[in-house]
Amino acid sequence: MLKVRIEIDVEVVALELYELEVTPPRDDFELEVKRTMQALRSGTIGPVDRARELYRRFGVDPTKVRPSSEALARRMKKGEPLPRINSLVDVANAMSVQLQVPVGLYDLGKVKDDELVVRLGEKAESYEGIGKEKVNVAGRICVADAEGPCGNPSADSARTMITTATERAAWIYFLPVRDDDVDRTAELIAVFGRGLVRMVP
Repeated sequence: MLKVRIEIDVEVVALELYELEVTPPRDDFELEVKRTMQALRSGTIGPVDRARELYRRFGVDPTKVRPSSEALARRMKKGEPLPRINSLVDVANAMSVQLQVPVGLYDLGKVKDDELVVRLGEKAESYEGIGKEKVNVAGRICVADAEGPCGNPSADSARTMITTATERAAWIYFLPVRDDDVDRTAELIAVFGRGLVRMVP
C-alpha cells in the first residue's frame, strides 16, 4: 500500500488508484472537456491565488514558474485545447483546471519502494520532465521516492509518468480540496480510468 510522508508545511490530499485500465484518450471525455471550458469562460473555476500563495511561501515566483493548474488554464484561455494524453491524465488535467489545484500523478509500478515524500528539493536536484528537458527542483516543493525527485506542482517526471500500461498510481492534490471534489475525482477515475480509489492517510 502507498505511503505518503510530508516533510514540509503543506497540506496535500493523496489518493491511491488501483486496478486501473488506462486507455488512449476517449471520445466520451469530450463532455468533461466542455464542462472545463465553460467553467473557465464563466469564471467559476477555483481561485488561482491559492496555488500562487503556496509557491510564494517557499520563495518561488509563481509568475515565472507557474503551477500546472494555472499554466493549463492560461493555455486554454488563449484558445488551445485541453491536452489529451490518455484517459487518466485527461481526468487529472480537467480537475486541475476546474479546481485550480496542481495535481501530481505517479505510476506506482515505476515508483521505488511504494513511499512518496513531499519535501523541498536539495541543492542541484532535478529530473527529466515529461516532454521537457531537465526540471530543477532545488529549494522547491517536490515529490520524491527512494530514487529521488519525480514530480512537483509544475511538472511531473518522465520516469514515473502515466501510460496505458499503468495499473496503480498515486494522485496528489498539492492543496486541500473538499470531500465533494474527492468524490467527483473518484467518480471520474472509475469511469475513465476504470479503477478504484482509496484515500492515503
